[in-house]
Amino acid sequence: MRSVQLALYNTLSRRKEAFVPLDPGHIRMYVCGPTVYSYPHVGNARSAVVFDVLYRLLRRLYPRVTYARNITDVDDKIIAAAQAAHEPIESITTRTAAAYREDMAALGTLPPTEEPRATQYIPQMIAMIERLIARGHAYAAQGHVLFDVPSMPDYGKLARRDRDDMIAGARVEVAPYKKDPADFVLWKPSADNQPGWDSPWGRGRPGWHIECSAMGESLLGETFDIHGGGQDLMFPHHENEIAQSACAHGGAPLARYWMHNGFLSMNDEKMSKSLGNIVTVRELLADWPGEVIRLALLSAHYRAPLNWTTEVLRQAKQTLDRWYKAKELLSDVAPTDVVGDELVQTALMDDLNTPLAIAEMHRHADMVFNVHDLSKTTMQIIDRGALKARLLREGDLLGVLAGDPVEWRKGKVNAQEENYISQQIEQRNEARRRRDFSTADSLRKKLEEMGIILEDGPNGTTFRRTDQSIRIKDQE
Repeated sequence: MRSVQLALYNTLSRRKEAFVPLDPGHIRMYVCGPTVYSYPHVGNARSAVVFDVLYRLLRRLYPRVTYARNITDVDDKIIAAAQAAHEPIESITTRTAAAYREDMAALGTLPPTEEPRATQYIPQMIAMIERLIARGHAYAAQGHVLFDVPSMPDYGKLARRDRDDMIAGARVEVAPYKKDPADFVLWKPSADNQPGWDSPWGRGRPGWHIECSAMGESLLGETFDIHGGGQDLMFPHHENEIAQSACAHGGAPLARYWMHNGFLSMNDEKMSKSLGNIVTVRELLADWPGEVIRLALLSAHYRAPLNWTTEVLRQAKQTLDRWYKAKELLSDVAPTDVVGDELVQTALMDDLNTPLAIAEMHRHADMVFNVHDLSKTTMQIIDRGALKARLLREGDLLGVLAGDPVEWRKGKVNAQEENYISQQIEQRNEARRRRDFSTADSLRKKLEEMGIILEDGPNGTTFRRTDQSIRIKDQE
């Protein structure tokens, strides 16, 4: 394979840059994970899937990659959710963190190498805050500790907003103990019914931003290669992480490359709780295979906005149907060595260009279909094992095609649906044995109207689903 330099768009510089690691023997990446108080929605999933693809690519290119994705388990939203549900905080965070892992695994994301929980790093947060105070970048006031924004002359270099816009965008609390309206909380006091830890400033809990700075430093060092997250985190969260970490580390940058995935809208509307258009991953998984949801999330370039519709899911399902068909046509051969360029990998090297990678996967599938259509003599000349190896190896970079093609053909069906389809197939088979072809055709057409296509073969009749959004319900 010819040498292609990995290039990533760096939000900090606003340009695409060649990726030059701090240590080619060990790549270090931190991605902001969930605040665990509810089930993750599809917008949360986009970040997890995007950076999973980057993680897979980095592992292909470098001998060692440490990927840290945190769990925020102390936050005012968690406190409010626990109070509303009359549930202990530890119970709600444990349950929803487990749900997040399950849902992301269903989307084919690999587990990160490190998954720190904020509550496990309170001493490190206190130590970082103490350093910031000692260096004149933070101050204590009425049980709070605040970062002194004017003490950092280049504050705002990531978001590139003017001061008034930053103050408004950060929705900072107006408080008389602040030296400057832009100053943000590093530590806050806790009431008796709120989680809290002893500190030099009294019993309290950390601010959101200091959590990631302390966990990143503890796991990856003062400066690491890549920091990622959703575009909504660019300001104030990532801006404040940069400020805290640089000031605590004598000016050393927190990360060399900053990457942000774009927003996700629902049917051309901004996704928000107020509009009631948030859909959880768990709700989607009830109707669609996780692999379909994953490919739909990768159908647009990660930095571009993505409009989430049923049609996007249908297109992803059709694409995967085609790729799994190609895999099935090669089921009789074992994969051999890959020869030549891996075009999916080349596409991803250009700032994770997943639309181009998907197009290249279609080209691989075309090659499989073309080979299958050739004469038997010609097929003996072509190395079908290498073709299969490339299809699987490049599919693995996108996190797809790991399943069994026969099971994939059936689609996502529940036990009730599968039982009903099996009964219809048996009735059709019985009608064919009686040579009652009219009844057999009627049963086949009935299933087709439900999105189920029957396929007769030497090993019997199998089925595949054409439209995952059609469900079989209340059939007698």
